[in-house]
Amino acid sequence: MNPVPSQPIPAATVESRRIRSPGSRPSGLPHPRLSLQRRAPRTLRRHLGRAALRLTVLVTADLAAFGLLRELYRLVGEREALGPGIGGAVQRLLPVGYLDGWQFAVALVIGLLVTRNYGAGDARRDPVRLLWGCTLATAMSLWAPLWQRGATVVAVQFLVTTGVAWLGLVAMRFALDYVDAHVVARTPASFRTLLVGPSEACKDLAARPAFAPRGEHAVLGYVDVKLPLTDGALGHVTDLAYLIQKHRVESVVICGHVPEEITRDVVDHAVTAGCHVFAVPPAFEVANVQPSVVWKRGQPVVELTAQTLKAQQFAVKRVMDVVGAVAGIVLLAPVLLLVALVIRLDSPGPVLFRQRRVGIGGRPFEILKFRTMTDGAEALKPALAPLSTSKDPRIFKMPDDPRVSRVGRFLRRWAIDELPQLWNVLRGEMSLVG
Repeated sequence: MNPVPSQPIPAATVESRRIRSPGSRPSGLPHPRLSLQRRAPRTLRRHLGRAALRLTVLVTADLAAFGLLRELYRLVGEREALGPGIGGAVQRLLPVGYLDGWQFAVALVIGLLVTRNYGAGDARRDPVRLLWGCTLATAMSLWAPLWQRGATVVAVQFLVTTGVAWLGLVAMRFALDYVDAHVVARTPASFRTLLVGPSEACKDLAARPAFAPRGEHAVLGYVDVKLPLTDGALGHVTDLAYLIQKHRVESVVICGHVPEEITRDVVDHAVTAGCHVFAVPPAFEVANVQPSVVWKRGQPVVELTAQTLKAQQFAVKRVMDVVGAVAGIVLLAPVLLLVALVIRLDSPGPVLFRQRRVGIGGRPFEILKFRTMTDGAEALKPALAPLSTSKDPRIFKMPDDPRVSRVGRFLRRWAIDELPQLWNVLRGEMSLVG
């Protein structure tokens, strides 16, 4: 990304732009802070206009997605789209008048508002956040039918409605982003942005996707915090008030190592001008950690957390694993017994295959699978080793392994051989996810 080239400024006016030398400005020129205050209302109006436009476009797109899903439901339910079989099933599960259009539309908008799906940045395209919004909307709409139709029917309707609405919204949001970036070319509507910090940090940040062309930020250039100025810099940080005025800046991003005193001045000038202020400290990028603000007795502290679960999250995850494993074993018991019988009839040997693995904390355990190979397959492995397609001698891979049984090929294709691992999950040796 190429910054706007710096233009030479007459030496007589340089001192008038210094943050720390207001007394040296020539008579007749307004104080830099006063100029920024005069500019603030225009900048704030632009911020408000963008927020209103974003809300209008997103709500319209969400209602359009809901309208398309309602039309799809009508076509399938009236047996026009997928035939009478599927149409009849849809009618039985989701009867006529199910989730009246305007009621669910209102609930959907409320749910998405509550879960902050209309905010700035990545919030509006976060699939997990959209899922929570759809879940809340469906729960609000199905509260009354819960007492009329029974918990089982409403539970199925809840899952189907939430899933379909979520898929529709996610598709619509990503379609909006594509149109925004490739068709509308939104650069004129992007925030006019200055980067403030060491030149290396500013150049690195300007090259990242968050500040790419046709995005939410149109980077005008960077403001150096060091002297002498680096080639390409718009000016020094002491020129910030002048640069905000000159380039009609609406957003200021502080990046890299910037001294606290300079940071205070940058924030003060940017806020006075009505600009949005962002900071990208280098510490946030250490070891792939994620920053979150924690307030301690009125003091904001940034907590840097890695991609690991906390104690209470592990407890919730364990409860979900136990519930899921028990439900899976109970519901799939007929399938498990049938597969075990077929394996026994297909070839001699045990039904289950056991292999030693290393689990959480380095603890070894025996993983369980349905046997998919003939009995004594390990003894044949040395003879087949030269035919392995893996470059790693520790891993044996063979496209048409003659040791795999007829039933085993089917079980592997559909991952049915993994089902006994529900017992490993129940024992705490594995997890349903991760």
